Amino acid sequence: MSEIWPTELRVSKDRRTLSVTFNDGRTFPVPAETMRVLSPSAEVQGHGPGQKVTVPGKRNVTIAAITPTGNYAVRIAFDDGHDSGIFTWSYLRELGEDGAALFADYERELAEKGLSRDA
Repeated sequence: MSEIWPTELRVSKDRRTLSVTFNDGRTFPVPAETMRVLSPSAEVQGHGPGQKVTVPGKRNVTIAAITPTGNYAVRIAFDDGHDSGIFTWSYLRELGEDGAALFADYERELAEKGLSRDA
């Protein structure tokens, strides 16, 4: 099985979406809010099982910067100051393919905790 990697990363003019095109020709628009609230960082995912944090109030977050990290990932900084998430190619692909379902789960978590996407 061949590896999948991005051939292009493009931030939208309003900085709210990252479009990722992979070497198999598929392109996925990934919202900044999705990447921020599902960041692979320890700050969001925790340091072990059961430590995941539900991050509220990020509806209007934007992408501040993207920095390559080796040949396997990018570090994405957001305008709220969060910049510790290293997004591997496989995780970006997962967010592209399954992002709607993952975001729906996030919205359910917000509702269960009485939190909001708004600041």
